[in-house]
Amino acid sequence: MNASQPEGLDEKIAGMVKGLAPHLIALRRDIHAHPELGFDTHRTADVIAQELQKLGFEPQTGVGKTGVMLDIHGAESGPSLLLRADMDALPIEEKTGLPFASVWPGKMHACGHDLHTATLLGVAATLKELQPLLKGSVRLIFQPAEETTESGAAAMIADGAADGQDMAITFHNRPELAVGNIMLTRGASTASCDEFDVQVIGISGHAARPHAAADPIVATAYLITQLQTIISREMDPAQSAVLTVGHIEGGAIHNIIPDSCLFRGTVRARSAASRDHVEAAFRRVCAGVALSMNVQVEINYQRGVPPLLNDDRMVDLAEQSITRQFKQQPEVQQGRSFGAEDFSYFSDRVPACQIHIGSAQPGRNDHVHNSDYQPDEGCISVGAIALTRLTLDILS
Repeated sequence: MNASQPEGLDEKIAGMVKGLAPHLIALRRDIHAHPELGFDTHRTADVIAQELQKLGFEPQTGVGKTGVMLDIHGAESGPSLLLRADMDALPIEEKTGLPFASVWPGKMHACGHDLHTATLLGVAATLKELQPLLKGSVRLIFQPAEETTESGAAAMIADGAADGQDMAITFHNRPELAVGNIMLTRGASTASCDEFDVQVIGISGHAARPHAAADPIVATAYLITQLQTIISREMDPAQSAVLTVGHIEGGAIHNIIPDSCLFRGTVRARSAASRDHVEAAFRRVCAGVALSMNVQVEINYQRGVPPLLNDDRMVDLAEQSITRQFKQQPEVQQGRSFGAEDFSYFSDRVPACQIHIGSAQPGRNDHVHNSDYQPDEGCISVGAIALTRLTLDILS
């Protein structure tokens, strides 16, 4: 990073984004009113592509099914930086009552990906004007399917989105932070997310003669409590994990012991070692309960996204750049979240970091994935300014 940027660059970037703000907010509201799920982000991708074309760019569409990708090359050669925004919504019925609320029942931008999309379009517009200052290239990624089991990041990477990239940055709005505040995290920003389906198979029988059956419900109840001891008694509390059973079903009537019982859930961990330990222990405990309770236990354990690991050097660069632009130091924390984020597929390949942009609206106590989520649109400008400055500082 070259600290000696042209004099007045901070004011220039802020002024450019201020001029763009009304258009970016209008774009966000249009996308918010037309939320799309998973890979079905066709309209959103079209809006993005059209906006980039108006700027004189030639974006690539259909990357990772419905993703949009754009390379911006600087005046001189240098490293390549990837900036990613997610653009899919959630299967939630919106209850905000806003004039630009979702027009499609059962779909809502309740995580702020509409904000992210508008923010990165703002970055594209500012970098178009500041392109001569770049030494290297910027790849803008508008990604579908962040909220789904089938990962849009993995699909875009399979189509070459990470090829030739030296580093990567993503960002997320945070309603826990006031607008204007920015937070960085060290270590794991999010956790891995693995899913399990466990079928406990016994022998059905009459409720009055349990000795003639092998009760899968009792075995399941015991197994679930034993699985929790992996977290409470095997894991180092400083390197712990979360094991949650979110679904259980078995039996149909009062007086019959059923043949089987099913339960499903997730395991989340913030390091590869913790992730491996929980899976091995999970399988061991299931085998032990099967033997002790005289049942069969069939496990379908599927690994999902890995932890999103922030590179220390990237965090340092972001901290320096944000401080330089806003004349105040961002909050820097040790990561604590056990949420999942498929940008981790990028952070597995290149040095990367996630930036948290404050989006709290005064007088409200919002949370993402909520049907009444109403973030402050001022976070769009803050994010666009921060990402533009960080890009210029890295590629200079």
